[in-house]
Amino acid sequence: MSHIQFQRLLVCAFAALAISTSACAQTYPTKPIKFIVPFAPGGGSDIIARVLAPKMTAMLGQQIVIDNRPGAGTIIGAEVAAKAPPDGYALFLGITGTMAINPSMYRKLPYDPVRDFAPIAMIGTGPNVLVVHPALPARSIKELIAVAKSHPGKLSYASAGTGGAPHLAGELFKSMAGIDMVHIPYKGAAPATVDLLAGQVQVMFAGMGAALPFIKANRLRALGVAGAKRSRALPEVPAIGEHLKGFEASTWFAVFAPAGTPRTIITQLHAVLAKCVAMPDVEQQLAEQGYEPLTSTPEELGAYVTSEIAKWAKVIRDANIPKEGS
Repeated sequence: MSHIQFQRLLVCAFAALAISTSACAQTYPTKPIKFIVPFAPGGGSDIIARVLAPKMTAMLGQQIVIDNRPGAGTIIGAEVAAKAPPDGYALFLGITGTMAINPSMYRKLPYDPVRDFAPIAMIGTGPNVLVVHPALPARSIKELIAVAKSHPGKLSYASAGTGGAPHLAGELFKSMAGIDMVHIPYKGAAPATVDLLAGQVQVMFAGMGAALPFIKANRLRALGVAGAKRSRALPEVPAIGEHLKGFEASTWFAVFAPAGTPRTIITQLHAVLAKCVAMPDVEQQLAEQGYEPLTSTPEELGAYVTSEIAKWAKVIRDANIPKEGS
């Protein structure tokens, strides 16, 4: 074989490789994609995933299959997702607790939210709302703080359990307001809400979707939204940050892939998710559940997760909340 023939053969080989690589990138996906949700069917995260799935299916041309993996404070689902092959066929719906709180709440985790995941896009936030029993003589954040300061340690606030986002929202509020309230943990949001409605506890950071019916029926009084801004679901209720500058304790939802997933696939999935979140009917369905649609670049999401880990680590440390596990 002459030198010229060898060069031609080499050029053809590189051309074939380039065409093959391009074809592979263009044909993704070629099979159904698992969307791992670390909760049982019917919850807020599951609802979000099921709103997005048909839209993503239509745009990608392959079925998005919801894979519910509840248990152990979302750890089971996160571990399954972290250990999935990084080929674009496993996605994970991560939330505040899984990606930002768990690292400081558990001595050992079978996943690292930064090392083991590739961020794709933020989907939205579920702003918690600070609600009180109507018998409490407080109709604003300022008045609640005044009542708490005049009766230190006498007010109690409920949560769905120690270390969850509502509990830590209460601890952040106590710290920033300079007040003392007693935390009463329950085994879930439902029993906590029952006791709040009965006046057994006075205060609670509740999920917007769950609290809305009771607020509208005047069975609970909303004093402030824990997001960075007012919620479209309760536009007349101020954001707590309007009184306590910098306060934010929303539950956020975002989509991740296993670390090592090719950048071309991350970029493609990000574009799809950004289009889905911007669809009017998707916005409407999320708003009906009390969620605020929100999107981001993969880089913005990665930076946000890192900042959230540091933020909640400080809250947990300052509140002397013990780590779980051996």
